[in-house]
Amino acid sequence: MNNAPTIAVQKIKMMKASIRCLTFGLLGLIPIIGLPFALAAAWTSGRVRKLEQKFWNPARPQRVLGFVCAAIGTLVWTLVDVFLVFRAIYGNTDS
Repeated sequence: MNNAPTIAVQKIKMMKASIRCLTFGLLGLIPIIGLPFALAAAWTSGRVRKLEQKFWNPARPQRVLGFVCAAIGTLVWTLVDVFLVFRAIYGNTDS
């Protein structure tokens, strides 16, 4: 049996997922709406990393950059969201 077509399909899916990770990671840097995209990029990166254990991924730099953008976006926008919620709850205490 020849598994070459199956392996080729898996490699193509892995490379497309790496590009998708980069796209989601860059969208994760957008203010306010970026957090879900950053989380999607991190999830996609984890799935691709599992496939990278079996196959060489020529789009690995894109996956890594997508994950870095996702991590930065997640940290920054989580802190901003927490600050905004804090300000909304406690507001201006000049009474």
